[in-house]
Amino acid sequence: MAFCHEMPATAIIVPCRLESTRFPRKLLHKIKGRPLLAWVAERISRQAPEFPLYFAVDHELLRECVAGQGFKAILTDPAHQSGTDRIAEANRTVRAERVINVQADEPLVTGGQIRALAALLASGAPMATLATPFRRAEDYSNPNQVKVVMRRDGRALYFSRSMMPFPREKGGVVDDAWVQANACFKHLGLYAYQADLLENFAKLPLGRYEQAEKLEQLRALENGYDIACGVTEDPTIGVDTPEDAVKFEQWLG
Repeated sequence: MAFCHEMPATAIIVPCRLESTRFPRKLLHKIKGRPLLAWVAERISRQAPEFPLYFAVDHELLRECVAGQGFKAILTDPAHQSGTDRIAEANRTVRAERVINVQADEPLVTGGQIRALAALLASGAPMATLATPFRRAEDYSNPNQVKVVMRRDGRALYFSRSMMPFPREKGGVVDDAWVQANACFKHLGLYAYQADLLENFAKLPLGRYEQAEKLEQLRALENGYDIACGVTEDPTIGVDTPEDAVKFEQWLG
């Protein structure tokens, strides 16, 4: 699908996959009568209207969902292994110089978070993402909540589903106070890329650690690319399970 537009300096592209292992067809799951994806699309457009917005979808049902609300959708290959690969394909149509990847299951993304990513790219980072401090030991020990450790200059050292840093002296058992005192950061699934890195990323083989952890950002680190990490205090609700959808519905009131 072609769009008539000037090449944007920075665009938001949201990768959308119909099937989900833990929560089948979650992007079409209705919350207060509207699909989750519709809530996310509206949120992004309201929070960061200065950036052109596109949805890279793998199924006609998702295209219909966003196009019906007036948003631009690009149908991409359903065989892509990661959201980054999907975005890379979509940007061959959009042709943005810099791309911000907002996840389709993050209905509380903020304009501040999106602009923070844009600023990290503008400062010269080839790739950027966000982290937020853990507050609860229960979250810190949960493998579904990804951890990141960073260099002093804010570049990522590693991402993992395991506890990092590991509390060796405590035998791996910690309380909320320890988590809050020891630079424990949760990785948020928001990314930004320079266009050349994005295109190169899609051509790289799957990384060893990427395959072990099931975290695609490790492919970039394994191949020598720096990832700049911004820290945000903005609250988020990532919808990974039906229980998360209930939390978001309760947040809506």
